[in-house]
Amino acid sequence: MVALLCASFSRACSCFNDHKLRSIRVAVHVHRAKDLLKNAISSAVEYELSEKTRESGFRIEPDDIATLVSAHDLKNFKKIGGAEGIARKLSVSVNDGVSQDSIHNRQQIYGLNHYTERPSKSFLMFVWEALHDLTLIILIVCALVSIAIGLPTEGWPKGVYDGLGIILSVFLVVTVTAISDYQQSLQFRDLDKEKKKLFVQVTRDGKRQKVSIYDLVVGDIVHLSTGDQVPADGVFVTGYSLLIDESSLSGESEPVNIDEQKPFLLAGTKVQDGQGKMIVTTVGMRTEWGKLMETLSEGGEEETPLQVKLHGVATIIGKIGLAFAVLTFIVLTIRFLVEKAVSGDFGSWSMNDAMKLLDYFAIAVTIIVVAIPEGLPLAVTLSLAFAMKKLMNDKALVRHLSACETMGSASCICTDKTGTLTTNHMVVNKIWVCEKVAEIKGSESAEKLKTEIPEEVMSILLQAIFQNTSSEVVKDETGNNTILGTPTESALLEFGLLTGGDFDAQRSTYKIIKVEPFNSVRKKMSVLVSLPNGGVRAFCKGASEIILRMCDKIIDSNGNAADLPEEQANKVNDVINDFASEALRTLCLAVKDIDATEGENSIPDHGYTLIAIVGIKDPVRPGVREAVQTCLAAGITVRMVTGDNINTARAIAKECGILIEGGVAVEGPEFRNLSPEQMRDIIPNIQVMARSLPLDKHTLVSNLRNMFGEVVAVTGDGTNDAPALHEADIGLAMGIAGTEVAKENADVIIMDDNFTTIVNVAKWGRAIYINIQKFVQFQLTVNIVALVINFVSACITGSAPLTAVQLLWVNLIMDTLGALALATEPPNDGLMERPPVGRKASFITKPMWRNIFGQSLYQLIVLALLNFDGKRLLGLTGSDATQVLNTLIFNSFVFCQVFNEINSREIEKINIFRGMFDSKIFFAVIFSTVAFQAIIVEFLGTFASTVPLNWQHWLLSVLIGAVSMPISAILKCIPVERDTTTKHHDGYEALPSGPELA
Repeated sequence: MVALLCASFSRACSCFNDHKLRSIRVAVHVHRAKDLLKNAISSAVEYELSEKTRESGFRIEPDDIATLVSAHDLKNFKKIGGAEGIARKLSVSVNDGVSQDSIHNRQQIYGLNHYTERPSKSFLMFVWEALHDLTLIILIVCALVSIAIGLPTEGWPKGVYDGLGIILSVFLVVTVTAISDYQQSLQFRDLDKEKKKLFVQVTRDGKRQKVSIYDLVVGDIVHLSTGDQVPADGVFVTGYSLLIDESSLSGESEPVNIDEQKPFLLAGTKVQDGQGKMIVTTVGMRTEWGKLMETLSEGGEEETPLQVKLHGVATIIGKIGLAFAVLTFIVLTIRFLVEKAVSGDFGSWSMNDAMKLLDYFAIAVTIIVVAIPEGLPLAVTLSLAFAMKKLMNDKALVRHLSACETMGSASCICTDKTGTLTTNHMVVNKIWVCEKVAEIKGSESAEKLKTEIPEEVMSILLQAIFQNTSSEVVKDETGNNTILGTPTESALLEFGLLTGGDFDAQRSTYKIIKVEPFNSVRKKMSVLVSLPNGGVRAFCKGASEIILRMCDKIIDSNGNAADLPEEQANKVNDVINDFASEALRTLCLAVKDIDATEGENSIPDHGYTLIAIVGIKDPVRPGVREAVQTCLAAGITVRMVTGDNINTARAIAKECGILIEGGVAVEGPEFRNLSPEQMRDIIPNIQVMARSLPLDKHTLVSNLRNMFGEVVAVTGDGTNDAPALHEADIGLAMGIAGTEVAKENADVIIMDDNFTTIVNVAKWGRAIYINIQKFVQFQLTVNIVALVINFVSACITGSAPLTAVQLLWVNLIMDTLGALALATEPPNDGLMERPPVGRKASFITKPMWRNIFGQSLYQLIVLALLNFDGKRLLGLTGSDATQVLNTLIFNSFVFCQVFNEINSREIEKINIFRGMFDSKIFFAVIFSTVAFQAIIVEFLGTFASTVPLNWQHWLLSVLIGAVSMPISAILKCIPVERDTTTKHHDGYEALPSGPELA
């Protein structure tokens, strides 16, 4: 025991220097060492019980049973009486499970299966974080100093106007930023809750049912199968070939075989193979996983590639802005000092002079605020959060932020067939038995089949269906039969029930000795059962060609077992191909009686007798063909990768529009034996891969990415799909048919298993990318104009036409409101008529630079004319002429940005109004910007250094802004160089692009 303790502590210490995952493993070993120490001190099996536990009818305390399992204390486990003993102490039957009436009592004693989570940040925390912006802090200091100087020199209230105006502007910026960030956090919290929704199958009151992982209680009998996540700590009851991956906790890469000798199961581990039942012993924070959640905090979402790229752009622009700000301050200060020296006042300084210098400094700081485009990362996050929320409503759960934007660049989708392209509601459509084909269309045809084949054959067929299955037939609350299991097995069981078979009677008559569960490598499931008369029988079902090779006999037309020569095998193969050509999934069912000499505990892999060939129909989903056509029009190649027979795969692919003229359909064994050179030649034309293993899918994805530079999306539902999902640029797991392992390795979970949803994700991905491009075009235009006009004016006139408060308002329009308006535009159908964006494509395109420089030039010319010659042009006279002109410049500048925001809705297309009135957020932002601008100019002029304008000046400001719209149309008619020679890797010409498709 001491040696084991030392080993555990030593292991914990050796792992301590690694990152988060290793921290988890360290914590596991430390907890186990503590539990071992506790057991070493007191190894008595009889535990002390509290009054509350005893009155509730339980005979073990929560902490005691938690320690027993987490410490893997096999010695005391056996003393208690194993799983049966645990069940007795928890007052539960391993066959019937817990009773519904005892659930509340169990939760009171043993706790809920919930983990304590970090409290979410309040709105005030977001306000506090927004206030930590350095430039805003400097502005607040400037405002306070301005008030301190202004009060003694100009008195109340005039002396506080400038300072209070800056403080109010900063407050508005901080509030809007905090509201935006808070809304995002609420959206991500909702998404996080959706991610954690897991369901498990349990037996309660003798009935198997699905319950939420959060509703599990101690004593629940949980059914585990390949790909499941263990939902709580517990002990093994029964099962076959149960293989558990504990690497997330222990760090051991080798999976652990769980059986009576190694019965302990821990929450958070995964079922790699096999199936079994466990009894839950510990839930929530008492589990090993729960203890870790107390010591470790989850890391935040990593930045997406686009956010990283835009951070780089923001840094460069920020440095340019800093340079302009410093130059502006230096020029203004030098001009001021020179003017004082020329006027002979250099020796006398007043508080007004200090106010001027402070004002210059505030303008310089505000230029930095405007120049630093913090709205770029904000726009990405807003766009992603908005898209993720919309996609969640459309049955797509995005687990990683980057998947949204990456999906917009996808050039290839490798999709499964079953459940994704098809409905995943399978029914037996045809059966070949006793050398006859029968079509199954309901109970009448099933009854007719019973009369056409011998009773002995029907009996052995029902045995093969009911014994060799991992699914179950259970009674629901109304007493009707409900089938729990995979769609394929459900179809077989449904057929068995249709012919009058009794599942419960079959399972109680024969005892199952050994099971080899189905997986994507074996492509078959085998079971060994003991017969009532003492014999042993093996049943096998699976992929037709695999099972057929294992058979040397067949049940003939008379119902007798006959030899299966090669000629007869070819005829059977023709039947399989006929079924497959009708888009039926084919399964063979076989049987073998075991001799004593063969060993009663080993399942043979040859010498079987073929009972029947079953053809299962899985109709193509409505809308799939149209969705595939949409993908092809968008330059996205769709490839079907399936484990089905190649004829079935071809038929379905043609029906979906995936397999077209010139396309190639290959089988997995043929593909994996190709040389790299042969793969390079054939991969561009592969549209269907049948009879594939997960390794084949992984190889295909890897070569598409590395050989051809494709951005690949992959769908998967099985545990063995995890490597391909991980290898792909975007992994798409199926929410209904997918295992927990597949979902954990995926970037997006398709909640309805529908291919149309995948196309919707691609459409939103493209919308995100182009929305960010629109925002960048808008923001860079504002940046260039604001920086240049203030700098040039400072150099020439010695003053900046845009004050600190005005620039802060423009910054609010440009960053937060602009991001909200442009980054949340929903996708339009035109997005799926363009080719995908390449991996190395420049984010700021030539059409964007054309629009940015064209609009900037127009705005600078108009504002420069107003700034340097506005009084003469407009006939402004009087003491307030300068204030009126500066207000007009400010007003015109803001309206230029309002109309340029509308212009930026389309980068290439002239019609900028398409869909604008459908976007409520965009319309609300534009309306609120105009309304608040009127309030600033007409009512808050004291704080914003503006004066009220007459209607002619308002009209002029609006016209100056509106002229940018025809200028935008003219700019879009100017051709820019495009790459028209690119060919898609599959040999097709690149799709056309340009204004007509924008």
